[in-house]
Amino acid sequence: MGAVFVISLVVALAVAYRFVGDYMYRVVAGTKHSAVERVAYRLVGVNPSGEQTWGVYARSVLAFSAISILFLYAFTRVQDKLWLSLGFDPVTNHVAWNTAVSFVTNTNWQAYSGESTMGHLVQMAGLAVQNFVSASVGIAVAVALVRGFARSRTEQLGNFWVDLTRITIRILLPMAVLGAVVLMVGGVVQNLSGGTDVTTLTGGSQHITGGPVASQEVIKELGTNGGGFYNTNSAHPFENPTTWTNWFEIFLLLVIPFSLPRVFGRMVGQNRQGYAILAVMATLAIASIVLTNVFELAHNGTVPQAVGAAMEGKDVRFGVSNSATFAAATTLTSTGAVNSFHDSYTSLGGMMPMINMMLGEVAPGGVGAGLYGMLILAVLTVFVAGLMVGRTPEYIGKKIGAREIKFASLYFLITPALVLVGVAAAMATGNNSTALNVGPHGFSEVVYAFTSASNNNGSAFGGITVNTWWWDIALGLAMLLGRFLPIIMVLGLAGSLARQVPTPASAGTLPTHKPLFVGMVVGVVLILIALTFLPTLALGPLAEGLS
Repeated sequence: MGAVFVISLVVALAVAYRFVGDYMYRVVAGTKHSAVERVAYRLVGVNPSGEQTWGVYARSVLAFSAISILFLYAFTRVQDKLWLSLGFDPVTNHVAWNTAVSFVTNTNWQAYSGESTMGHLVQMAGLAVQNFVSASVGIAVAVALVRGFARSRTEQLGNFWVDLTRITIRILLPMAVLGAVVLMVGGVVQNLSGGTDVTTLTGGSQHITGGPVASQEVIKELGTNGGGFYNTNSAHPFENPTTWTNWFEIFLLLVIPFSLPRVFGRMVGQNRQGYAILAVMATLAIASIVLTNVFELAHNGTVPQAVGAAMEGKDVRFGVSNSATFAAATTLTSTGAVNSFHDSYTSLGGMMPMINMMLGEVAPGGVGAGLYGMLILAVLTVFVAGLMVGRTPEYIGKKIGAREIKFASLYFLITPALVLVGVAAAMATGNNSTALNVGPHGFSEVVYAFTSASNNNGSAFGGITVNTWWWDIALGLAMLLGRFLPIIMVLGLAGSLARQVPTPASAGTLPTHKPLFVGMVVGVVLILIALTFLPTLALGPLAEGLS
């Protein structure tokens, strides 16, 4: 059944690639504006016909995100005075900071239990709204980078406010409405109930909170956000009731990232370039899903071997394979949603989600972030290939010179630096003592936390108490820097590329649409990650798995 589950996903994504990709291309390449969009432009004070340089585009992204963080922080701090607060207290300072940064950066790391901390209005008008716009920001930045490849002799990369508005209204909202209806049909809750008291099987009493779950569940997956309405996230039956809703949620979190290479191919006028990027993403994704399933189904370890399965931390509705596939998919993207407890995975099985994030979440990655991350890796690959043959590297007709490679290199170095510095700080200050485990597994919990935050994923190994001042502030900084520093590098690269004069292909130009290039990009990804993180992995999951 696990093979059927995965194969059917692949088929559905293959069918969606062209239709969803072409639709998104028409949205981002179109020039006409609807009446609703024009109203939005007037409210913001934006001329929809005006375009921006990369610096102005970057400042717009940063300004919008800063205002969003301030708004969400204030919203959670005064929630006890709001309608539908359910009687919950205001969120504490450090949790409010962490939550605001988390949702604005598309990370959705949660240092709280949603059903016992956040009122319905905060969930709907605060967290869910950021699920939409943070995803739109990622797609907008990716589109700006592609414009850099597609355009020449210009300083203009489009208009951030126009891109943000059109992507939200025309792409995410319609897909979210349709997806929410499907989830409600599958049994996902959608109401404004304060909750119901029920009698448990043991005769006890339990209060089960209701709420607008389906509307938040759909955009958390579609926008590769990941923040759950409930503490157990997509393992909760109100969020993910059945095996087929589990399949549908995985499809939602993969469909836009896997379709964006089609937008890239259409915008640069070479669909085969989009297929090449898609092939790299698919190769890495399939390898990860297969390995995660293999490691979990092999159930290495004393207890799993004794009982014949690695079912600890997994829901019997989904079983080992469907849980492992969800874990791989959610960490291959920047979603961070979970339907099982990653901390309870086997040592090598738990290593795979960590490696997925260390790859930079480019297979296929978060909405937008996966595409621009993969294009950065493609730039690095052609640069390495150019060094081999002694000529100036080119990609999509653009020369990759000193300026371009500086932006690409800095992009790649930022998140590993944040992870390694964060882990070192936690270990040096004794804050790793909040982990419930010692030895390699306790170290893995710390590594996973900073890897998840710095790569804007949001999933957690668990087994570690992060709801403290130190952890909330440290992880908040990792999320903030891990999101916006790379975005600045991406837009800087886009601006540099857009100013160039296209270089015609010659006999010495490396074809970037053939299997050789696909293999080279895969190799560069794996080698760079191995050189960067292998010592860390050796101290954590590898040491645990070999012991």
